[in-house]
Amino acid sequence: MWDVRARGHFRKEEKTEWGVDPTKEIPSSAATTKYTDFLLATAAGKVDGTKGSDKMVTPFEKTKIAAYIVGAITPCMRLYAYLGKELMAFLKQDENHPYKKWINTYASSDFENNALQIEELLDKLSVSLTGEELEIIGKLYQQAMKLEVEFFSAKLVDQPVVAPLSRYCDPKYKLLIFSDFDLTCTVVDSSAILAEIAILSFQKASQSGIDNNLDRAKSGELRNLWNMLSKQYMEEYEECMERLLPPEESKSLDYDKLYKGLEVLAEFEKAANSRVVDSGVLRGMNLEDIRKAGERLILQGGCKNFFQKIVKTREILNLDIHILSYCWCAELIRSAFSSAGCLDGLNIHANEFAFEESVSTGEIDRKIQSPLDKVEKFKSIRSDADSTVPFLSVYIGDSAGDLLCLLEADIGIVVGSSTSLRRVGRQFGVSFVPLFLGLVEKQRQLMDEDASVFKPRSGVLYTVSSWSEIHAFVLGSDFS
Repeated sequence: MWDVRARGHFRKEEKTEWGVDPTKEIPSSAATTKYTDFLLATAAGKVDGTKGSDKMVTPFEKTKIAAYIVGAITPCMRLYAYLGKELMAFLKQDENHPYKKWINTYASSDFENNALQIEELLDKLSVSLTGEELEIIGKLYQQAMKLEVEFFSAKLVDQPVVAPLSRYCDPKYKLLIFSDFDLTCTVVDSSAILAEIAILSFQKASQSGIDNNLDRAKSGELRNLWNMLSKQYMEEYEECMERLLPPEESKSLDYDKLYKGLEVLAEFEKAANSRVVDSGVLRGMNLEDIRKAGERLILQGGCKNFFQKIVKTREILNLDIHILSYCWCAELIRSAFSSAGCLDGLNIHANEFAFEESVSTGEIDRKIQSPLDKVEKFKSIRSDADSTVPFLSVYIGDSAGDLLCLLEADIGIVVGSSTSLRRVGRQFGVSFVPLFLGLVEKQRQLMDEDASVFKPRSGVLYTVSSWSEIHAFVLGSDFS
């Protein structure tokens, strides 16, 4: 129904503005055919591997198939409404845009109401369905959205583009992908996980002891010690942030002053690590327990899928992938990515626990402890890249400790909502721009410039709401 109304609205514009004669039949693209075949199969009840049925006797069966059909159509409505609103903001900069009518239609309140109505209808039709049937609707929804993305991606783009990077980078380019680990890839900071393993390891080792009351008391002391170290770290971190900030906000990026300011943070991080080592709280952990904890680490939504895809395509896209982390134990990181099936091809740069017969001694082989250590490692990797091949670097991070690397990269992407990162960045002249808006501006620049539009130390960092945005930017639908 909505498609018929939209086609009627555009019929005049198609011939006059887009050079298309609606009276002539145009063969459907493969992407269009794939989507319509999917809708027809759903309408016939051929879902989730079933053959379907010509007879829908009971009202319940009819309701179920109706719910499946609406579930397959709803993503199209929602996607078009979303795209219309997102693109509407850019019409003000180009009043003569050839797709102005298209954008106005799908950005209208009328179309948004249509999208809401079909979503409400889907909710009503789904009330009487079983859990298994609701799961089928979820799969239909996802498949429909995927087919819609393929539909838009099928259009031949005959001009240079900044996204996805897989198309922007000539095959001769080397793409260097860098990422932080704690709270960039993970939901929980690894230091707390390692401390918990240490406490549980002590309890496990004490179970064979004679005086269980004494063992529990010592275990409690160990937890109290860790809590004290954590509290001290947080209090001193806030004080450190205050000390490194300049009295006035810079109007543009002042990288040298930022570097100087982060020297304060570097000394703080090193001192905090020394306190942890000296406390002995990290002593007595079994290597296998650390590996198991890594396997159970929960990654940020979309992170696992991104690394799985990018590892598989690294040779096709000529890219290197590096993890730069303060994490005390690189084995934890290796286990996390290994369990996700994407360790091969990843280069892990982090600290290492010292072990004796697979039991931690409490010492740390300190390789990366501070923002300065991180950026020096970043520069070292970048300088080691094949000098005969042009390259583009991307750094993904979430904290103030990532700022130098984010700025040194050609493209710095900020995940999460760290207030300290934004506060420090802005004070030293860093701008934070949503990735989508930034790419629109870069696309305009690309049309006017021959050289790369991405440059290090530009003073602009791009913010994203999830790893799915990063995936779309780097790989697009070509490798999804």
